[in-house]
Amino acid sequence: MLRFGTTPDPNRRYTRRPGAYAILPHKRGLLATYQGGRNQEYQLPGGGIDPGESPLQALHREVFEETGWRITQPRVFFRFKVFSFMPDYDLWAEKICTIYVAHPVYQKSAPSEPDHHPVILPAGAAPNICSPAIVSVHSRGTVFRQEITQALDNQIHHRLISSDVPN
Repeated sequence: MLRFGTTPDPNRRYTRRPGAYAILPHKRGLLATYQGGRNQEYQLPGGGIDPGESPLQALHREVFEETGWRITQPRVFFRFKVFSFMPDYDLWAEKICTIYVAHPVYQKSAPSEPDHHPVILPAGAAPNICSPAIVSVHSRGTVFRQEITQALDNQIHHRLISSDVPN
């Protein structure tokens, strides 16, 4: 598994923290989350996998909590790990991140997660919100940006020509 970011400190204890995140092509854009409050940033919907929860259960839960949308057909796109400090949890973590590509189906409700707002961004914005740690720290960042852009182009093209996937 690829690791991004700084080398872990051998003298520090890291807590393993798996997470699931979604790239959600929507019409000619990308369904994302704007997190207000102190973070003030655009993000892929997603987050940590709770004990006893499968990655797919967590993905559906997190997307719904942060956007109010239901999704379908999630497929693994990319996995990586990052060793970092999580200030919201006062925790040094070994984050195991799985990025999925899925289809947003419909918005059932407003987000239940405080300060989260669903937004539709231009498709080209995806590489910029797909974990800035990846694209800014790793030498493979440019290649990763190209892979994300190509995957989104393919997904958007598929959605525009496929009658069985809602637009």
